[in-house]
Amino acid sequence: QVQLVESGGGLVQAGGSLRLSCLASGGTLSRYVMGWFRQVPGKEREFVATISRSGVTTDYADSVKGRFTISRDNAKNTVYLQMNSLKPEDTAVYYCAKSEGSIATNYRRAYAYWGQGTQVTVSS
Repeated sequence: QVQLVESGGGLVQAGGSLRLSCLASGGTLSRYVMGWFRQVPGKEREFVATISRSGVTTDYADSVKGRFTISRDNAKNTVYLQMNSLKPEDTAVYYCAKSEGSIATNYRRAYAYWGQGTQVTVSS
């Protein structure tokens, strides 16, 4: 059973950068489509980015396009989310998730396994 552990969250000023990591243990990450989602209190968890098993295909929410980059290192069983030009509205708990489907997707219900989340706070 693959377990996902996120790290790299924290407090940053608007315009700054953070890189989130998601380490998968207990399995082979290359078998899975991976995604990042985020959630603020009182709102539904929303899609941020997804990456195919090979890393060739990526997709992003419109709100983060041009600022965030998802990548993966299958040899290290790790997925990353590089976040640049951060805005206060990016403040949320960020979750890593894996899908056993074959296509990178923004559909939340395609992801059956989730990490515990890491808090990102962007101050104005």
